[in-house]
Amino acid sequence: MTMSSNENTPRRGERMQRSGSVGVPSPVNGKQVSVSDSETRRKRKIADITQALSVSPVDVAALRRMAISEGGLLTDEIRCQVWPRLLNVPPHLLDQEPETVERENNKDFNQVLLDVQRSLRRFPPGMPDEQREGLQEELIDIILRVLKRNPQLHYYQGYHDIVVTFLLVLGERLATALVEKLSTHHLRDFMDPTMDNTKHILNYLMPIIERVNPEVHDFMQQAEVGTVFALSWLITWFGHVLSDFRHVVRLYDFFLACHPLMPIYFAAVIVLYREEEVLECECDMAMVHHLLSQIPQDLPYETLISRAGDLFVQFPPSELAREAASHESTAASTFKDFDLASTQQRPDSVLRRRRRQKEAAMESSAVSSVVTVAQPSVARRFVRLAVMGLTVALGAAALAVVNTALEWAPKLDLFP
Repeated sequence: MTMSSNENTPRRGERMQRSGSVGVPSPVNGKQVSVSDSETRRKRKIADITQALSVSPVDVAALRRMAISEGGLLTDEIRCQVWPRLLNVPPHLLDQEPETVERENNKDFNQVLLDVQRSLRRFPPGMPDEQREGLQEELIDIILRVLKRNPQLHYYQGYHDIVVTFLLVLGERLATALVEKLSTHHLRDFMDPTMDNTKHILNYLMPIIERVNPEVHDFMQQAEVGTVFALSWLITWFGHVLSDFRHVVRLYDFFLACHPLMPIYFAAVIVLYREEEVLECECDMAMVHHLLSQIPQDLPYETLISRAGDLFVQFPPSELAREAASHESTAASTFKDFDLASTQQRPDSVLRRRRRQKEAAMESSAVSSVVTVAQPSVARRFVRLAVMGLTVALGAAALAVVNTALEWAPKLDLFP
């Protein structure tokens, strides 16, 4: 079933209109929330997390819901306790002191060193040079240590962007244990000798976009932009492209609690959120690639996280696997849809004209349909959300996402 992006996906232009006022508490589920209400919810969430950690066995499902729901895990202190549980790292491994790493004659050392030296912006601004340099040395050691323990893994540029996030949150000892588990599970496909599996994961992007907004999908196919613009998003879990560390760790809360393919759903949601910018762009590969690769820093993260969970429930990887496997043939057939028109005028003109016609038709029917359609439409929306087990705040959806987090792995060597 194709869904209307106007009904379900927030667009960048709409968000900018709503965010003009300064000093107003952020809305939650469409309502303004006072500072006191926000603090009350925060304290309640901390209490719920503490309760989930205190029971035996630990209530991992509750921790996953807390990590996915609005605000994530709130503090790095909590993340130190919860992230190991989300990755199911045995407690005895967390207590092990990391061994000394031999750097001489290490085949990966030179590349790792170069990448770490270029990672200055990933450290907090104003951090003393001596402290940063010490952390960079620890970063090198963690990477080399994990690779030595797991010779089947191959280093890739961007891996250090993920590892540094764990180091800054957890410290070297905990980060070593968690990064090793992550590398042999969620990141396993990125660490193959070739990029075949990474490319396959990227192939899920366009089928997701097509189901939600065929117009954006067709435009991107006509521009032949491909999915390379999202490569750094995927293989660094957005750590390389987001400047605010708070946003990075919020996404890591979400990804660690979910299925390994959730980052590609989040990438799709970002593209869909920028619908207006994409469709107003010149339909040229270089222009569209440049636009999409410059990720905005002021994204409405909680809204997009909720939307990604929504799409995951509606269009699970098992439903998209066949299209992802044959995506090149899909792209070729889509291109033919515009072939005739393209011989007569620029393809972006065709798409813009179609979009204007669609908007004009919607405007002309708005007045007559507002009474007869509005309430049934709202009812259908709530029925759909109820069936999917999803609320705007992802409370119920968290359970659906959690319960499927380890079930789907179509064609991917995600869990060797």
